[in-house]
Amino acid sequence: MPTRRTRRPRAGSLARRAGVYGLPVIDETSAGGLIIDVQDGRAVTAVIARRNRGGRLEWCLPKGHLEGAETAEQAAVREIAEETGITGRVLRHLATIDYWFAGDDHRVHKVVHHFLLEATGGDLTTENDPDHEAEDVAWVDLEDVSRRLAYPNERRIVAAAREILVGDG
Repeated sequence: MPTRRTRRPRAGSLARRAGVYGLPVIDETSAGGLIIDVQDGRAVTAVIARRNRGGRLEWCLPKGHLEGAETAEQAAVREIAEETGITGRVLRHLATIDYWFAGDDHRVHKVVHHFLLEATGGDLTTENDPDHEAEDVAWVDLEDVSRRLAYPNERRIVAAAREILVGDG
């Protein structure tokens, strides 16, 4: 008798969203991105350090949840200012990524909209972060930031921004 294969649903499928894997699903949407400034003739971007669920400090791009009726662009500007102290204006959309993770009693499907922003003012600080997730903040040279970031999808976003800003070929 031939064996029967059970097809596992794709990441965004209705079956998966309906909790086929035993836990209810919560959808979350966030926005943030790369805020660029030019200092001493070099392009730099502000990155933050947060603790992951294992307690390890990881460098990442600033981002956070949309609030109320704000757009992804508005949330990106607000979140970057809160987590880094730097205000900016959106130049363009860079990428939208989504991923899944599990909590104790639910699964989360997270969608994050990343934008390229031009710094318009402010000073680096984490003191304006209302949820105190950002433990540190730093300006990092655009050429070096990928080596500091913890997540491959964020390194790809930096590469896309770099291509837009300076070209790679």
